[in-house]
Amino acid sequence: MGAQNLGAQKMDRAAAERFVAAWCANWCKVDIDAVVAHFAADAQMRSPLALSLTGSPVVTGAENIRAYWREAYGHIESADLKILSWSWDEVIARLTVWWQLGDTRASEFMDFDDAGRVVRSEAFYGK
Repeated sequence: MGAQNLGAQKMDRAAAERFVAAWCANWCKVDIDAVVAHFAADAQMRSPLALSLTGSPVVTGAENIRAYWREAYGHIESADLKILSWSWDEVIARLTVWWQLGDTRASEFMDFDDAGRVVRSEAFYGK
């Protein structure tokens, strides 16, 4: 796995499928460290919940994202997150996931860099 700089971990459809499975499993366990491990150091995450908790819809930097998620979800031990569907756009390296948790439905997109790290994500929630 040492060829990271050569794009050996670049996302493709098969890698995106593995990512979705791991991402879902990590959120079901509320393993925030495992989720954040997929983010680039300077990643940006945007969500309506971030706006209500922090006063800004955007959280910048993997460590700040980790701290935000610990505050938002750290009290939860598990979550029954269900993946409804997902799609991968090879041209712009964007994964879109549609998921449900309880009666909340969401779509979330994640943009990846050449090393397979999330550099930007944004979530949209509804019923």
